[in-house]
Amino acid sequence: MKKIKRPPLLFKILIVAIVLFAAAQFIRPKLNNPPVTGDFKAPNDVKNIVVRACYDCHSNETYLRWYDKISPGFWQVAEHVKDGRSHLNFSKWDSLAPADQKEKLWEVVNQVAGGAMPVKSYEFVHPSTKISPNDLAVLKKYVAGMAQSHPGDTAKINAADKQYKQWQNVKPAVNLPQAANGITYNPDYKNWQPISTTERFDNGTMRVIFGNDVAVKAIKENNIRPWPNGTIFAKVAWDQLEDMDGNITTGAFKQVEYMIKDDKKYASTKGWGWARFKTPKMVPYGKNAMFATECVDCHKPLKDEDFVFTRPIKN
Repeated sequence: MKKIKRPPLLFKILIVAIVLFAAAQFIRPKLNNPPVTGDFKAPNDVKNIVVRACYDCHSNETYLRWYDKISPGFWQVAEHVKDGRSHLNFSKWDSLAPADQKEKLWEVVNQVAGGAMPVKSYEFVHPSTKISPNDLAVLKKYVAGMAQSHPGDTAKINAADKQYKQWQNVKPAVNLPQAANGITYNPDYKNWQPISTTERFDNGTMRVIFGNDVAVKAIKENNIRPWPNGTIFAKVAWDQLEDMDGNITTGAFKQVEYMIKDDKKYASTKGWGWARFKTPKMVPYGKNAMFATECVDCHKPLKDEDFVFTRPIKN
């Protein structure tokens, strides 16, 4: 009897792979383009950059290349779009208040400058989304132009003076305010070391980031990816005052924000505890503990930097 020759194992594996690949084309997450209700408006040079680099994931006008439609790669593209639209959707731009529009654009510029956007894995497959240094300069100029400069702004000067006089008579609080997630306002940040500064040119504020002893030690030892447990940052914001000679100083206090590293206690929010206290009365931000998801979403593109935007100034 003639012996039947069986196909080699490699051939069997190839057949199975082809069958699974074919089946995967019919198992697809839902991805459509809802109607545009209020498109982003800007000068042509700005709009063209935003459309080319951002609209695939951050609008209802997602353009899928032929290779985007092939599963399992399609699954990742669909996830990019879902996450992108949930955080910022340029097709619903008119639903944002003017101040929120400025804040979102500042966030876009900040994340592009930090190398977090466009997402590198997406940019690698879609090279047309890459933002060049010249593109970034155009975006920066546009966002900076949205903040009106008022040298010798009387209202801001009066606000700072009024706040200073009030502070002279303030007695230390007995019960410190607490955020909805249980984080208590910590006034000791005033004794910490400044480690960086930022300027919010979208809303006319300037900020100093303070770090506690754990943060400072981590910076000196270059132990910041990830930051060690016990690290605390306090980002303090003031009005930005400009005199008639163009000199910049801080004005009235606006808020202080905290990031507290504890990868076990705050595992649900990427290992960080978040809190914000506004005005000199230190009013906690957020109606409930879910406010922290806003913070996480904003910092999510910086996951490779342990979700930290701050770039320490080294001596």
